[in-house]
Amino acid sequence: MASPDLADLDAFAAVSRARSFRGAAVGRGVSPSSLSEAVRRLETALGVRLLNRTTRSVTPTEAGERLLERLAPALADVAGALDAVNQFRDSPTGTLKLNVPIVVARLVLPDIVGPFLKANPGITLEITAEDNFVDVLAAGADAGVRYGERLEKDMIAVPLSGPQRYQAAASPAFLARHGTPRHPRDLLSLPCIRHRFSSGAIIVMEFEKDGEIVRIAPDGPLISSSMELELRAAEEGLGVIASFEGFLAASVAAGRLVPILEDWNPPFEGPFLYYPSRRHMPAPLRAFIDFIRARRPES
Repeated sequence: MASPDLADLDAFAAVSRARSFRGAAVGRGVSPSSLSEAVRRLETALGVRLLNRTTRSVTPTEAGERLLERLAPALADVAGALDAVNQFRDSPTGTLKLNVPIVVARLVLPDIVGPFLKANPGITLEITAEDNFVDVLAAGADAGVRYGERLEKDMIAVPLSGPQRYQAAASPAFLARHGTPRHPRDLLSLPCIRHRFSSGAIIVMEFEKDGEIVRIAPDGPLISSSMELELRAAEEGLGVIASFEGFLAASVAAGRLVPILEDWNPPFEGPFLYYPSRRHMPAPLRAFIDFIRARRPES
């Protein structure tokens, strides 16, 4: 039996975890055909089929599952051994891949990315921003960013920022026509601008005051996945908008929008960087964790 190539073993593990050649390829920055060829070489070298392939899915065979079970920790050890060399550098090198929600990419990371990369010139930061809640490890990321209610229980979580806040607002002209709402349920009789996630779900407006939580799904003239379109529509008086305070800040500061229901929008816990517990943490990830912890001494 020919000796398998380590790179082909690594490719097989990536495809098995992602259950997709395309998904694994995106996470690794290579073409699906190159991964397919690597798995084919490995199967030829071992003389056994490792993956069942259909037009809709890719799943390990029994032999593939057995190989992956033993292979995953061995590959982690190899990666850890290679990464240990980083300890002897003045600053770590390598690529750090993060999967984050769009709101975090827009409102939180801009203040972090520049200072982090300047402090770590040997690191390349690759950020995928999306609102689908994917398995970040299967997608090829080293870590992810999520809010507390979305964190997986077996992950280690580190606060990425301080508290955040939702805010509801409308244009001065809109409030002059319709009056200022005093309770969240007043919005049910008013046109509202609503946001649709890439998953297809339309956001529910949620308000809280003195332990009372009110969730509403009002009607309105615009449903969009574009924050820019939603802001413009709200500024033009087409409806009430509710979103992260940071998204509305410039419009509020310029007087194009006026905050409403302020006492119904308390702060909530900000996002967390999360990653799996492992013996050998990649040096770029360790550097990023140390960096965000140093920015927030209280954490």
